[in-house]
Amino acid sequence: MNRKRDLPTYLSLEEAAEIMSLSTRTIRRRISDGTIPAYQCGRRPIRIRLDDLEAALRRIPAARW
Repeated sequence: MNRKRDLPTYLSLEEAAEIMSLSTRTIRRRISDGTIPAYQCGRRPIRIRLDDLEAALRRIPAARW
């Protein structure tokens, strides 16, 4: 049985910044402070998993009346 594995989607800094409506500098800061995990293999560009990017978001509680 050959099952196709779902591979994670990796984004560039620019793509991550566009998705999050942030600057690439802010994305780099979040990587530096550990909020967003990032990956690099050798001298290749930095990549961010889409799942990790979504997990970095935090929900803001709704105001109560």
